[in-house]
Amino acid sequence: MPNSISQVQPPLEFIPPAYNPLVMQGCKQIFPWWLRFRTSISQVQAENVETLAELFHQFQNQKVRFLLAFRHPNSDDPYCLGQLIWKLVPQAARAKGIPLQFPVHSHFIYDRGIPLWAGAGVGWLYSQLGGTPIVRGKIDRAGLRSARDLFANSQFPIAAAPEGATNGHNEIVSPLEPGIAQMSFWCVEDLLKAGRTEKVLIVPIGIQYRYVNPPWQPLEKLLTQLEIDCGLPPLERTEMPNLETADPDSENHNHKFQYLRLIRLGSHLLAVMEEFYSRFYHKILHPQTSILTSLSLPNTPGNDSGNEVMMARLKALLDVGLQVAEEYFNLKPKGSLIDRCRRVEQAGWEYIYREDIKDIAALSALERGLADRLAEEASLRMWHMRLVESFVSVTGRYVAEQLTAERLAETTLLLWDVLARIKGGNPFGRPKLGKQQVQMTVGEPISVSDRWDRYQTSRRLAVAELTQDLQSALEAMIKS
Repeated sequence: MPNSISQVQPPLEFIPPAYNPLVMQGCKQIFPWWLRFRTSISQVQAENVETLAELFHQFQNQKVRFLLAFRHPNSDDPYCLGQLIWKLVPQAARAKGIPLQFPVHSHFIYDRGIPLWAGAGVGWLYSQLGGTPIVRGKIDRAGLRSARDLFANSQFPIAAAPEGATNGHNEIVSPLEPGIAQMSFWCVEDLLKAGRTEKVLIVPIGIQYRYVNPPWQPLEKLLTQLEIDCGLPPLERTEMPNLETADPDSENHNHKFQYLRLIRLGSHLLAVMEEFYSRFYHKILHPQTSILTSLSLPNTPGNDSGNEVMMARLKALLDVGLQVAEEYFNLKPKGSLIDRCRRVEQAGWEYIYREDIKDIAALSALERGLADRLAEEASLRMWHMRLVESFVSVTGRYVAEQLTAERLAETTLLLWDVLARIKGGNPFGRPKLGKQQVQMTVGEPISVSDRWDRYQTSRRLAVAELTQDLQSALEAMIKS
């Protein structure tokens, strides 16, 4: 979604899937070029692809229906999924002698908000590729009907990200939303009603990115730019507590120094934002602590307490940021931070994309002016929620537990996201720190049909158990 909207908009229309084989073939033709020159991905590898190839064979022979539930750490994940389905699956099928009918393709579910910030052309392209949108934060009946119908009746399987959004972390799976499990049980129900015998499966798909070369130099440059943006002076190594100085030129010494720069940046940003919400929004926050209180290194005394202090401050800040938005929309804080973000997003959309206004052009100047003010104010209040989204999956121990270039880069890029939003820039134009290899893993299929009796006994419990099993499967595929 754009950083700020100043005018009322017509209602969000449902974008129906309209699979076009010519568009799909065109995308397949330009896909290698796009992957090479428009992304940081240098190679996509996958394990257990033959399992997926066999599932496509069974699907095409009306033996199974399945949903690809893929991890969503990065905005490049759809390209990885395209490489898996369009190239790696056919390769594995040929190698194993598995007969497949072409094209090998998949429908997919995407967030209706993507065309709002990526452009209407993206909505058209997703539709032509067989994508179906869903509006987060409310019961989107049109979106659910479409996804449900595709799952049970379309010529291709369907793919979705059960985390609901990117979390920026390769080695942390965000809490899964229950919609994927519920939709899978609906598919079983629809097949039974139609007298069909296909088995319904969920196929977990792991995705992890690794830099071809550890991006220490571009990471240092990015940290320097963030320090400048925050008004922080350059950090001298002699200023830092707990930093060994016996061999200042060692690789380990440099890694720890970059980690401390990251911690200083995070702590400074926390302090500034605490002051911002306290002074201008009259919110009481966690008492501020010195910037240096959380700068202990991994495996040194006080590290746990330092992380706890920082995470307590971050948790309080995220809560306050959401409160500022929730109070404007008259929403009660309920559920997880992600749940609250979704409700704020939906409330904001209802103020901006007005379903109660049939014809914006027919409004009087007075009515249009008031509607524009509401849209502008809603957009500004949603800005606070977007800041929370950027940090909702941050933990205090992620980098400290494994001081790797990947984890440092992921967390530094999250800081970049926040500063980009604060500065009014485009948070989707992230800097590239280097070429990356992608490791995908096709997990063992989870049978939903085998859980049907459990679902009939207790729907809520069956959905919760299936969601948890999928969570565990995705977490088990993470490679350190």
